Amino acid sequence: MKNLKKQRRIQVIALAAIALVVATGLIGYAMRDGINYFRSPSQVAETPPPPSEVFRIGGLVEEGSLVRGQGEAVRFSVTDGGATVPVTFVGVLPDLFEENQGMVGTGKLVNGVFEASEILAKHDETYMPKEVVDALKAQGVYQEPET
Repeated sequence: MKNLKKQRRIQVIALAAIALVVATGLIGYAMRDGINYFRSPSQVAETPPPPSEVFRIGGLVEEGSLVRGQGEAVRFSVTDGGATVPVTFVGVLPDLFEENQGMVGTGKLVNGVFEASEILAKHDETYMPKEVVDALKAQGVYQEPET
């Protein structure tokens, strides 16, 4: 009788472990397209990702680089003080998007140009995404906002 209980307990534990492994695998498989890694312009310049990889880039919109094209096409450069990456975007830019302001874009790097599918700008006078602040601090160009 004791042997049967012990065997049943081992079977339940083994099934639970298998279920946990399968569930973890399914969650990872489902999320594979939803994970976008953040890179600073310096990281992109050092080791450019493959054109098929979707990632996020952030920094400051370089002064004098904003060029509005036909329709909703926009070109600009994003910098962290150490490197600059040209960006193209087709769509409506956020209201607070302007030169010398923080931004984060999602897209792909194709032939050295970041083709953004989404652009996010800071949402008030003092906010800047943590990743952008960290990248700017690493380059030594971050300035604390005045209060």
